[in-house]
Amino acid sequence: MSQAIAVLDFGSQYTQVIARRIRECHVYSRIYPYATSASELRADGVKGIILSGGPSSVLAKDAPSPDRRLFELGVPVLGICYGLQLMGKMLGGTVEPTRQREYGDSLLTIRKKGKLFHGIKPTIHVWNSHGDQMRSLPDGFSTIARTENSDYAAIADEERRFYGLQFHPEVFHTEQGTDIIRNYLYRICGCKGAWSMAEYLETAVERIRAEVGSERVILGLSGGVDSSVAAALIHKAIGEQLICVFVDNGLCRLNEREAVEKLFRENFKLNLRVARAANVFLSRLKGVTNPEQKRKIIGRTFIQVFEREVKRLGNIAFLAQGTLYPDVIESVSIEGNPAALIKSHHNVGGLPKRMKLQLVEPLRELFKDEVRRLGAELGLPKEVLWRQPFPGPGLGVRVMGEITRPRLRVLREADAILLQEMKKSGYYYKVWQSFAVFLPVHTVGVMGDERTYENVIALRIVESIDAMTADWARLPHELLGRISNRIINEVKGINRVVLDISSKPPSTIEWE
Repeated sequence: MSQAIAVLDFGSQYTQVIARRIRECHVYSRIYPYATSASELRADGVKGIILSGGPSSVLAKDAPSPDRRLFELGVPVLGICYGLQLMGKMLGGTVEPTRQREYGDSLLTIRKKGKLFHGIKPTIHVWNSHGDQMRSLPDGFSTIARTENSDYAAIADEERRFYGLQFHPEVFHTEQGTDIIRNYLYRICGCKGAWSMAEYLETAVERIRAEVGSERVILGLSGGVDSSVAAALIHKAIGEQLICVFVDNGLCRLNEREAVEKLFRENFKLNLRVARAANVFLSRLKGVTNPEQKRKIIGRTFIQVFEREVKRLGNIAFLAQGTLYPDVIESVSIEGNPAALIKSHHNVGGLPKRMKLQLVEPLRELFKDEVRRLGAELGLPKEVLWRQPFPGPGLGVRVMGEITRPRLRVLREADAILLQEMKKSGYYYKVWQSFAVFLPVHTVGVMGDERTYENVIALRIVESIDAMTADWARLPHELLGRISNRIINEVKGINRVVLDISSKPPSTIEWE
């Protein structure tokens, strides 16, 4: 990929945001583990390197540290927060703990604009999150901006093109933060801003062909955005070498299997097989209430079903998955610098060696909105590209408590009504996700002058850009009332509907 910027990940919750901001400037970014060798970065031809923030202290004995030879590659380096302190310390400066952790808004005063602060106002509000700070600078560095709490809020060695920011330019709270990043990309690294999804598509096709060769690939096709785009991309690259499998695990939405079969067999002419495994999944989930245990059971069973299909087909070398970067960032911890494990995803790692299948994950470096743009480049229709996300474990993480067939029936019917009304009103394509959740509680109600004691359905409707953060959608009361009335009147076993009005963070989008 031409003009790539490397982002070395030290475990910051904002690493993926840095990558997004770079791509928003039409420059390709790629996230690397922090210990990636300088030789690999050189071989990849990166135009610049960004050292991300991170939860560790550079003063800790086991603080994660990069290959120091990256400072000898002759490309610009930008350190952000932990990255600034790390670069400063590695190049001969000193770091000390702050008297009080600096978190939140502060006022940055620019002392020297130069290339990094070209076009930036003399004072701007910036966002901080750090417990250490520079005490003295390495040779060749000077201060180019300060805050009320730090004389070294921004530093630079312009001759070697090394820069450091104590604040986070990538977050929304920093004024003109994207402009600062753009200055680094264009004015310092010399990027042209020519990267596009069409270029990514071309490169991805070449990469898949080189990786797969003449071997066959099997892919789990759910009909969601991720697996559909992955299928279209891989099919464009290798054609009939791709075999798609839809796993009917008993945890699908109403009429899901029939819709997928019709869409992909009739319209896309893909080689699609259906694995009917509902009884296996539901028997293994009987009595299980722990969310992580549910996910692991579903994940293991999913793999075993694929094993069975692979054996039936014979001569399959690769398993393709529609893994996205948000899946990876929520599931992976960095060695020596653990990031918070939020939840496991059954489509990220965990493949047993006995499968003898290699992974193909062509969407692993993309965010959801980028996947949709890639799908448009591939010619996929709107109803596929803008279908709302559906979790890999399906309704298994939307039935709270034990999963049973009666509970699944109630949830399917309620969820179908919700989606019907969302589409009819036009709000389906305006929000990120809308779905029903079955709660394992009973409440008292009155229906037809009789007392009832039945189940509760919660509605989860959120707005988001990339699922890393989300807020509950403010829908018209009339629409919410209509959805509630229909569910209570049409779904046997429900006498109460509630609305989830929590944001992410602190809550996740899914309940489990």
